[in-house]
Amino acid sequence: MEIIITTEFENLYKKLPENIKKKAYKQTEMFKKDVFYPSLHTEKLEPKDRALWSFRVDDKYRILFRFNNKNSVRFLVIGSHDWIYKIKF
Repeated sequence: MEIIITTEFENLYKKLPENIKKKAYKQTEMFKKDVFYPSLHTEKLEPKDRALWSFRVDDKYRILFRFNNKNSVRFLVIGSHDWIYKIKF
């Protein structure tokens, strides 16, 4: 899976604690192999027509993304679960 990273994602990632960056890296490597690997808890967000998805970095952090096509995604933002689910895209 090709991953394209937005500038906003990159800026948010840089501000994360080091332990969360390590977890995000590990989960992203798993994501590249299997987008729907069970421990990622990949889910399509409501409303479904927005075509926004998220997967779990850990219990608190999520990565929000969109599919570009079947082989490519765009990582939009990374942040806390509560913050991610309030974003209006």
